[in-house]
Amino acid sequence: MGERPASIYREKPGQPYTRQSQKKSDNFIKGAPASRVTQYRQGVEDGDFDTAVKLVVEKGCGIRSEALEAGRIAANSYLSKVMDPEEDYFLEIRPYPHHVLRYHPLAGIAQADRYYEGMRKPFGRPIGRAALVDEYQTIIRVEVDQEDVPEARKALERATHKMPVSCRVKME
Repeated sequence: MGERPASIYREKPGQPYTRQSQKKSDNFIKGAPASRVTQYRQGVEDGDFDTAVKLVVEKGCGIRSEALEAGRIAANSYLSKVMDPEEDYFLEIRPYPHHVLRYHPLAGIAQADRYYEGMRKPFGRPIGRAALVDEYQTIIRVEVDQEDVPEARKALERATHKMPVSCRVKME
């Protein structure tokens, strides 16, 4: 089975579900996969830059870690082609995907009673992670000098295409 569509997990839940059990050891979700984002900060961390360009979400939602990683790769690959990554910019992924996504398979075939347990154990097995972001929250922030702002905007516009929700590029 491949990846499930991101549209299933796009809507932000009212409150993230956390497992509450009488036994404290059962509160931890076992087998939750790690975040797909490999680096949250790239470029010159202690650089002195003039301007910050940021990618802002227009609607609160859940963004899977795969989408965050794809956006990071798209933005960083463009910036590293246009500028020197060791002295010209600083890129940062802001949200961390803490929310564990779960999947409870349902069998819709004949003689599924041997496989299908119904709602006996409806918690579901963990299949990924997502970052729950609020409306107008910054996802990616790029710090550059004033003359490199058009390149930073273009890089973040490329990252916008990887996100499951509409985003805006804003300057600070």
